[in-house]
Amino acid sequence: MNEVLYAHLTPLEFRQRIAQAPIAYLPLGTLEWHGEHLPLGADGLQAQGFFIHLAREVGGIVLPMLFLGPDLHQGNHYGMDIVGFPKGQPHQLDGSAYWVRDHLFGELLENILSQLARAGFKIVVAHGHGPSTRYFQNHAHAWEKKFYLKLFNCWDPSAGMDDELGIQMDHAGANETSLMMALHPELVHLNAISVGPDGSPEAVIGKDPRNYASAELGEKAIQHQVNRMVLLLQSELTTLNPSLKESKA
Repeated sequence: MNEVLYAHLTPLEFRQRIAQAPIAYLPLGTLEWHGEHLPLGADGLQAQGFFIHLAREVGGIVLPMLFLGPDLHQGNHYGMDIVGFPKGQPHQLDGSAYWVRDHLFGELLENILSQLARAGFKIVVAHGHGPSTRYFQNHAHAWEKKFYLKLFNCWDPSAGMDDELGIQMDHAGANETSLMMALHPELVHLNAISVGPDGSPEAVIGKDPRNYASAELGEKAIQHQVNRMVLLLQSELTTLNPSLKESKA
């Protein structure tokens, strides 16, 4: 059973997979400018690609990616419009079309979690766009009590935010670029990076992908985090039902 995408499963396949491992994976995406070298859907593509690898190792089902999410905002500008350029000079970036207010994002996630609990899931792993993941993380404890679910994201609490083997630890820098090079190399165009007067890549937060990004680094990060998350999720599955201990995707 290699098919893990929720939208592709038949009802029979859904019943089989959820009985084996009642885990839902929610890619928290955006349609957001990620430098000139990455696709606008980079957040969701990275999260979804990582979740496909993880679901094939430990079981579970990968939900369709979201493209709406919260972020910093000033008037009609948000996210990298604000932080990607000199402070005080917000600039609308081509292609960004994802921002919603925190309360609306919260209502959306609450409805998703309610539906997932109704469908029979016991664990939900959500990850992707930084502000979306932080929102999910900050509300996880309350939502666990409300929906009787166990909620996880994929940030390693033992690692710093500059962890090169993490999942989505920068913005269009070496980490995200490496993940995209491993998952979707055809969508990465390093020669398209625009640079500022000092020669640094414009509005890229993190290490310069021209010097530090590679498909090999992305593959290493994915495998490292798959191994870590498999142990965490297998432990949770065993707590829920000892008979699931030997479940395989």
